[in-house]
Amino acid sequence: MSKALVQAGVIIIGNEILSGRTQDTNVIHLADKLNNWGIKIAETRIIPDIEEVIVETVRHFSATWDYVFTTGGIGPTHDDITAACIAKAFNKNLVEHPEIVALIQSRPVEPEVMKSRLLMARVPEGAGLIENPSGGPQGFFIENVYVMAGIPRVMQAMLSTLENQLEGGLKVLSRSVTGYLGESEIATDLGALQVKHPEVDIGSYPFSRDGNYGTTLVIRGTDAAILDHLLKVICELIQIAGASPEDIQHG
Repeated sequence: MSKALVQAGVIIIGNEILSGRTQDTNVIHLADKLNNWGIKIAETRIIPDIEEVIVETVRHFSATWDYVFTTGGIGPTHDDITAACIAKAFNKNLVEHPEIVALIQSRPVEPEVMKSRLLMARVPEGAGLIENPSGGPQGFFIENVYVMAGIPRVMQAMLSTLENQLEGGLKVLSRSVTGYLGESEIATDLGALQVKHPEVDIGSYPFSRDGNYGTTLVIRGTDAAILDHLLKVICELIQIAGASPEDIQHG
């Protein structure tokens, strides 16, 4: 995977996210860590616990992106169907992984509880494991799809074990600047810059602070020299519009 830009898709699985009962924070963590590893999130999708939706989405993402990361749906309850859906997406049998079984059985509980816990040992046949430093059952991966827990602290623990295991590309860098002016005042010039430099992403984010309207401009790309040049140009555009460039950041 020796690419200048390595891209990933993220699939957040769970009715609780779509209903608003649970707020997803996993994408923020994934984006930060993966970008540091040279992997850019190109698409994120939140989907329900419905078999055909999960299967179709996983197949599409796997064929589209270099890596796919899923969170949610690998617990011990009836609606935790992610493992079975991943197996179906890759036309694999669903089997109990002996390492996960051994981990779960090392903590004795009453038979009915153990039966439920062992549901977390199911993985597609041939899948590899993602270690879980939090102490619970492992996640798993098959081909380019990495399946992790939805609980943020567990997902973060699993993800940490993948550092240096994934092949990244160029790191996506950023430059940002804020001006107290309406984004419409420089929209035309920003559009022209974006057309001239399709290799970068230029974002415009309006805000209101203490009754004053402003806009933060963010430039993202892999070439630091180009980003620095565009930052200088955008600062000049802000000044021409009658405002002062503020809060300049390099990321």
